[in-house]
Amino acid sequence: MAERPEDLNLPNAVITRIIKDSLPEGVAIAKEARSAIAKAASVFVLFTTSSANNLAQKNKKKTVNAQDVFNALKEMEFEKFIEPLQESLEVHKKTQQSKKEQKEAKAKAKKAQESETTEAVEGSGADNIEETSTEDAVETDKENDLRPETVD
Repeated sequence: MAERPEDLNLPNAVITRIIKDSLPEGVAIAKEARSAIAKAASVFVLFTTSSANNLAQKNKKKTVNAQDVFNALKEMEFEKFIEPLQESLEVHKKTQQSKKEQKEAKAKAKKAQESETTEAVEGSGADNIEETSTEDAVETDKENDLRPETVD
């Protein structure tokens, strides 16, 4: 839990970026206005979270999910936020799935490359063994030719 009320505020850098992205270029915003917007955003997020948590507890759940948040927004009479948030959630899910698939494909490609490298190393080692064995056999034959024959 937060020790101080300030700990519950949203990061100023994030709030500032959202404000800049929302306003037309060349529009300046006073520090007090930015502070008021940050405070309002923090209160809104905390109230929405609390409402969603209450709904989850009513349904005997310990975890708040997206549907709880949507239901809380409806209960708070912010229905017009629900559809854009659902669309954003779908985009987020697709992005996360795409990242996961890319990561898995990269890992699979790396594993295949390592497997090919291992096979190539093992294959070249086997060739060396065969060559060595052939050379040893030739040397052994030469040695046998040079030895005097013994009769038992």
